[in-house]
Parts: sequence; C-alpha cells; structure tokens
Amino acid sequence: MSGKTLRDQLTLKNTVLGVQFLFVAFGATVLVPLLVGIDPAVALFTAGIGTLLFHLVTKGQVPVFLGSSFAFIAPIVEATKLYGWPGTLSGIIAVGVVYGIVSTLVKLRGITFVERLFPAVVVGPIILLIGLSLASTAVDMAKTDWTLAVVTLFTAIIVVIFGKKMIKLIPIFIAIAVGYIVAIIWGKVDFTAVQEAGWITLPQFTTPKFSWQAILYMIPVAIAPIIEHVGDMYAIGGVAEKNFIEKPGLHRTLLGDGIATALAGFFGGVPNTTYSEVTGAITLTKVTNPFILRVSAITAIVFAFVGKISGFLKTIPQAVLGGIMLLLFGMIASIGIKSMVDSKMDMGETRNQVIVSIVLTVGIGGAVISYGTFSLAGIGLAAAVGIILNLILPKTKKEE
Repeated sequence: MSGKTLRDQLTLKNTVLGVQFLFVAFGATVLVPLLVGIDPAVALFTAGIGTLLFHLVTKGQVPVFLGSSFAFIAPIVEATKLYGWPGTLSGIIAVGVVYGIVSTLVKLRGITFVERLFPAVVVGPIILLIGLSLASTAVDMAKTDWTLAVVTLFTAIIVVIFGKKMIKLIPIFIAIAVGYIVAIIWGKVDFTAVQEAGWITLPQFTTPKFSWQAILYMIPVAIAPIIEHVGDMYAIGGVAEKNFIEKPGLHRTLLGDGIATALAGFFGGVPNTTYSEVTGAITLTKVTNPFILRVSAITAIVFAFVGKISGFLKTIPQAVLGGIMLLLFGMIASIGIKSMVDSKMDMGETRNQVIVSIVLTVGIGGAVISYGTFSLAGIGLAAAVGIILNLILPKTKKEE
C-alpha cells in the first residue's frame, strides 16, 4: 500500500470508488449464478472472499476484483445435468487446482512454456465453442417474451456502441435495469421472492460431493480463463505502469485465481476470474490503488448477507436474461475469433486448419468418450483433443 496506513487509505473517496467498482462487475457477477440456477448471494460472497485471498497471495500489489467466470456457464449447466450440482462443485475445486499446477509450471519454466502449451490455435476455437454452445439456451430464455428480450438486447447494444466512459463498461448492468423497469411497467415481474426474503440471511451454500466424472469434465475448460488472466495482468500492469508478470509474479496471480476458484467450489459457488470489466474501468479511470478493490470485495460480502438483494435478483424475468445472453454469448464466441486473428495465426496452414476443424466438430457435435463410469464430452473433450493435436502434429518451419 505504498507505505500508507489503513487509516490513510480508508477515506470517503476510496470507499465510494470501491463500491463503484463493484457495480461495474455486479451485473456480470450475479448473471452467471442466475443462469446456472444457484443463489446469486453465494457468488457475491465467494467473489468477495476470493478477491481478498487473491490480494493476500499477491501481497496486495495488484488492483484486481474477481468475479464469476462466463467461460464455465455451459460446462456447469451440462455437468449439473450429468453429475448433479454437488458433483459439479468438485469439478470447480479441481479447476482451482489446475490453476495451482499452471502457477507452479510458470514459476519453474516461465510463461513461454504455458503459451506453447495453450497457443491461439487451441484457445481460440475453445472460446468460440464456449459461446456457441450456449446459443440455444439464450434463444430459449429470450423466446419466453421476445419483445422484452429485444428491449434488453438493444439497450445493451446501444450502451456498448454509443456509451461513454464508465457507462460503456456496465452494459449488462444497464440493460438488465432497463429491461427490468420495462417488465415492471408491463406487469411481468413477480415480487414474491423479495417479499418472502428476510433482510439479513445466509447465502444458500452447498457442500461439494466428489465425482471423478465431473472433475474430468470441468478441468479442460480452465484453459480459456487462464489465457484471459495472462492478458488481464498485462493490461492492468500497463495502466499501473508496473510489471505484475514479474512482481509479484504471474505464478502468484494465477495461484490467487486458483485459490479463489477452489474456495468458491467448497462453498457452492461458481469459478472466479480476473474481471475484464474491472480491468477496463481501471484503464479508463486510472485508479490503480489495490485497496479500493478490497473495498469492493468487502462490499460484495456484505451484499451477500442482505436477503432482499438476493430476492430482488431472483425476480428478474427470464426474457431479460435471455436478451442479455443473445449478445453476451455471441461476443464470447467472437473473442475466440479475435484471439486467433490477434495472434496472426495462419489459417492457410493445413496443421492449423486440422486442429481448429476437429476441435469445433468434436465440441459442437457433442462427441463423448466413455470407459466404464468415466466419460469426457463437450468442451472438455474438445479442449483435450486440441491440446493433444497441437503437441503431436508436426509444425512447419515457419511456425517453429
């Protein structure tokens, strides 16, 4: 904290900024648990605790807030159908362990080793799959009331394209707010959940149940957020004019994400990740004091125990969420394409065409590998196939 005491840091300005940064990430943080069907209060709690643990691991040097990861929505939905929510939680804990393993590899071998293991030719199509695999879910939710969904969707589009400064960074929050207000005007909001909720309540925590199948299903999905994490560390470091890759070190920031994700799994929450929305807000405001993000984390924890907030979130109509998803999941898919373009990957190379083609076919086609009680399918199987193909297929001299 640059030699400043807690008293120096705990000012009205820093407190207001901390609460503001939480609202930048609030819409996205609570959207994931709403989509996978769990109590959003749990996600707020685990995001807050996870962020504080991240700051502890990284020696309080990195201005980061951790929130629910979109990359895991489709795998969580499918894994819950196959293995139940408690079993899926063991997979989420295992994802945290994967972060820890990658953290160790980075410390021992450097970031280059990880980049070679997870190049754009593997990560790009996996991110693309994550977005495309949720397309039908978005449409199913939106069609419960297409008019309301379209209002919400166009609000998000307008904010993304024409929004200025901080407004541009909270399209989900604003779109949900507008869609919700329109739904109230049209008499399509049931306030029963708010009326029945107490003011102070415990989040609906769930105990994980060990499941090898769920673990093997979830682990490969960790690739995409790990790569995103590396990009965020470079971006935040650039704004703060510090090299967080070197100090406190990428191995520490990855470990912080991993511990936060594993902790979320133990409490019944969704995986956490460094938030691109918050990174964007930091870039815009130039506020790089990590203490402010710790205020955001504490605020999230407090909100988790306010039952009326959780009750209110549960009253958001499905069509409003569906409208947001129509844009959000498409954008996730486009990020996969962008990652391949930005890496200047040569799609004229037969090797790259083969890897991308097979990853997409396996993932979209719903391929499954089973042996006894073990099975690997969907995005997890596609990721595993992509990694193996990248390792065994010979590279051209140009690629080398």
